[in-house]
Amino acid sequence: MWCLGNEMDGDWQLGHRDAEDYGKLAARTARAMRQLDPGIELVACGSSNSSMPTFGEWERVVLTHTYDVVDYISCHAYYEERDGDLGSFLASAVDMDRFIDTVVATADHVGSVLRSDRRIAISFDEWNVWYHDRYENEDIIEGIGNWPVAPRLLEDIYCVADAVVVGNLLISLLKHADRVRSASIAQLVNVIGPIMTEPGGAAWRQTTFFPFATTSRLACGTVLEPRLEVGTYPTAKYGDVPLVDAVVTHDAERARAHCSSSTAPPEARWM
Repeated sequence: MWCLGNEMDGDWQLGHRDAEDYGKLAARTARAMRQLDPGIELVACGSSNSSMPTFGEWERVVLTHTYDVVDYISCHAYYEERDGDLGSFLASAVDMDRFIDTVVATADHVGSVLRSDRRIAISFDEWNVWYHDRYENEDIIEGIGNWPVAPRLLEDIYCVADAVVVGNLLISLLKHADRVRSASIAQLVNVIGPIMTEPGGAAWRQTTFFPFATTSRLACGTVLEPRLEVGTYPTAKYGDVPLVDAVVTHDAERARAHCSSSTAPPEARWM
């Protein structure tokens, strides 16, 4: 599985170009790579985030050029509590849902225009809670000649609210499992990671480790969409949002095993 570049819509990238130029280059590159290995899976760069000014149009133009030669379009999203607005932060998955739905609709539109029977999947290959504002003015490298080995960078310390948001983002990804075929939390250790370490010392689990570990352990088999009737609460950023979010997975082998036992733990049946 290969990504054809990274965040190419961003002017912070050395190879930054507009959607038309990137789409043409990605298509040529994809065809060349498939000549060498027809079995590879390829990811075209989607928007760096849903607030980019070219979001939506970027996906449309890129996929117009690459639709028949790639398997995925990428999504990236990071969330943080801003200005003490905990309510909106806890509803971050509402934004992820809209993000995914918009990219899916755009991809399917391109497929319809091209009269293609293929269906482009999503690789949500960067997501996490990241307090980006804390590091905006941080000088990571002091001088081009000073390249330290494994510098301590972006080491967010997470709280319970952060863990709730990570758990809800996992629910959002699972709810869209028919199209989100790959997803990667960024990062795993130290750098905005659920696991922290000390040089030559201990390693410990942050709050965000636990929803990730629970989902990894229990979310097996087929994803089912529950129908929920719940109340809502108002948020400044997303309007009224549900008080409860949920997803269900069904693993036939695990279900058969638990049917023979009346003492199956609740967490084996629900997540």
